[in-house]
Amino acid sequence: MKTPYRNIYNVLKLNRFIVLAVIIGAVLTCTISVIMVIKLHKETVNNAFVVNTDGSVIPLKLVSQQENLKVEALAHLELFHTYFYNIDASNYEKNLEKALWLGNSSVDALYRQKKADGVYNRLLQYSLVQKVLGMESKVDIQNEPYRFETKTIFEINRGSVTDTYELKTTGNLIKVDRNFPKNTHGLLITNFFENTLKKINDEN
Repeated sequence: MKTPYRNIYNVLKLNRFIVLAVIIGAVLTCTISVIMVIKLHKETVNNAFVVNTDGSVIPLKLVSQQENLKVEALAHLELFHTYFYNIDASNYEKNLEKALWLGNSSVDALYRQKKADGVYNRLLQYSLVQKVLGMESKVDIQNEPYRFETKTIFEINRGSVTDTYELKTTGNLIKVDRNFPKNTHGLLITNFFENTLKKINDEN
């Protein structure tokens, strides 16, 4: 005798097969999606993209970014030390104002200390000329904040006497928004400190 319930087990088996197939398909889809997202993330971390003038997307390697960062860091340090130490009676106010844009409160504190000690008054009173002769900086760009050490050679011309000094400074660099033209490299000096000052020679 035929009944409508004779093939119910077959129907249940088919339904179970369909459900299992859907579940397996969903799991496979999620797994593939996760793998693709991880792969895309790794590629994105190692590449940056810029749009060319013709609209094409150009990948830039992270290594290139690190190289550019080191170049900008060294340029930033050179610019700051030139502004801060290459001064005379005619340009010191303008140069120091520019230098203060490149560092944080630690630079401002050193400037105020020098001002209180009468450094800039002596510059005016005796018409001193302080000239940077050269500098050498080392920067660790592996982790932010970037630790740096700079050796600056400068001379102070007192008219008939010229003294040459070697100054070693240390501090950190952090990334900030670029400010044209006041801070073009988008870096800021923090924890700035004058470590040692040594007279090299006297030239009469």
